[in-house]
Amino acid sequence: METAETAYQAGRQAKVPLMIGSSSAEIGGGFINASQTKEELFSQFGELEAEAKAAYDPDGNKEFNEVLTKFTTDWGWGEPARMSARAFVEEDQPVYVWQFGYVPPAARERSPYGAGHGSETSFVFNTLNARWGAQGEPTEEEKELARIMNNYWVNFAKRGNPNGNNLPEWPQYDIQKAGILDITLDGKVTSTPDPRKARFDVLEKAFKNRTRLQTRLGF
Repeated sequence: METAETAYQAGRQAKVPLMIGSSSAEIGGGFINASQTKEELFSQFGELEAEAKAAYDPDGNKEFNEVLTKFTTDWGWGEPARMSARAFVEEDQPVYVWQFGYVPPAARERSPYGAGHGSETSFVFNTLNARWGAQGEPTEEEKELARIMNNYWVNFAKRGNPNGNNLPEWPQYDIQKAGILDITLDGKVTSTPDPRKARFDVLEKAFKNRTRLQTRLGF
C-alpha cells in the first residue's frame, strides 16, 4: 500500500505550494506510546537513547507528562509535517511551515505544555467567539493574532504565499535553514529556525524502528 512517505519519495505529490504545521502540544497521554516513566520511554529509543534524552530532557528535570506530550506531538504531527515540507521543497515547490503555541492565560493550568489539537482553528478563521471551552471574551491581543493568522491563510489560498498586507514576514521553508513561523505561548508571531529540530532529527532516525516506540494504536 502506498503511503504519503513512499509517494513523496517517488515524487508523486501534487506540484503545488504547501502550508503545513502543528500545534505545540497536540495531545498528551499514551496515545502512541504506553510508557509509564521517562526512563521507559527513552529506553525504547535503543541506540538513540542518549540523543533522545538530550533532545527532550536536556537537563533531566522535565516532568514525564511533558516529555510524553512533546514526543506524541512530534511523532504524530510535527516530524511528519517536516518530512512533507522537505518533500515539497525537493520538488521545487514553495513551502511555509508553522507552529502554533498560544494558550490563553486562563487555560494555561489546564494546558501547561502548550497549545492542544485544533487550538489554531478559531484564529485561522477569525472566529474567536466560537472557541471551544470557557475562554471568555477575546482580548485585543487575541483579536490582533486572529487578524494576522486569518490574513496569512487567506493570502496563501489566493496566491500560494501567506505574506503581504503588512504582516510579519513568514519565511519560505528551506531545508538547511528550516525557518518557520512560530506563534509562541504568549501569542507573539516570530520567524525563527525551527526550535524542534533536535527532537525531529532523533525521531527521523527512530522511525526506522517505529514498532519499538509506536506501542499504542495504529497511528
